[in-house]
Amino acid sequence: MAAPALADRSPQPRALPLREVRTRLTQLVALAELTDTITVVTRDGDPRPVAAIVPASTARTAAQARADVERLAAINAGWSRRLEELHRQSSRRHAAERRALTDALAEVWAELERRAPAGDPALARLRAAHAELLRD
Repeated sequence: MAAPALADRSPQPRALPLREVRTRLTQLVALAELTDTITVVTRDGDPRPVAAIVPASTARTAAQARADVERLAAINAGWSRRLEELHRQSSRRHAAERRALTDALAEVWAELERRAPAGDPALARLRAAHAELLRD
């Protein structure tokens, strides 16, 4: 869409005193709507801003951005809690499975030591392979 010929393209918002805004309100609202121009309203004789006429999309975007930040923070906190709980459950399950495995391996080794001849090299290699699990 082509921009209107009279569009104000200055990077700074225009500042107008309240008296002028009252007389040109319809024109300023149309300007904000069509060209995304921001008009800062000042008190007559005081340069400090008291209000602004902004395009609706700009005002909505700022409000939506705040709402989005809050919503995303809540979502992230929820996922963080869920992930921490899943990590705790997984750690407990892993520890239990490892204990069960080392207990079963200890039983197997006790049986092997009873049945295998002393000094068997295959048994020594197998014991070396299981050394890390046998330490626990």
